[in-house]
Amino acid sequence: MAVGLALSLFCVILSAAGAQDSYGELPAGHRSGVDLALEQMRGHASLQHHFRFLRTVDKTEIESGFGVKYLYQQFLLKPTRCPKGTANATPQRCPFRNDRPLMDCAVCYKTVSEQMEPEPRPYVHCIHKPRLTEEMKTARTEHCKKMVYNSGAPTLLSVSTG
Repeated sequence: MAVGLALSLFCVILSAAGAQDSYGELPAGHRSGVDLALEQMRGHASLQHHFRFLRTVDKTEIESGFGVKYLYQQFLLKPTRCPKGTANATPQRCPFRNDRPLMDCAVCYKTVSEQMEPEPRPYVHCIHKPRLTEEMKTARTEHCKKMVYNSGAPTLLSVSTG
């Protein structure tokens, strides 16, 4: 019994460590979206803690030729024990805290050669996960569909890569 419990705990620790390092495994274009969401969150006075990427919930990518892609990502950010604005927030320096809700973010934007474009303007929507409603999810999806449709590309959310 004790061996099974110890093995289960070890597996949980390993999966948590893997989740903390998953930001580095994202393609460059997708890291740009996470960085944009984190940058916008740093500007909110009501958020007191530093957040780090936890994991991707969903992502979609449409290539429209000549190095142009339209990206959609939904991901979770988790608060850390570090104050907002902490530089070099590594998992060792700023461990996740489990007493605050996750932040659910959705971003969509256009890239050219893996670089985010300013037009159409990137869309970022982050909210504490317990407050996310079905209406908000629908609004996110509709906004991103319009972004791609207005640019003459195929519907962003019609092709899934992840």
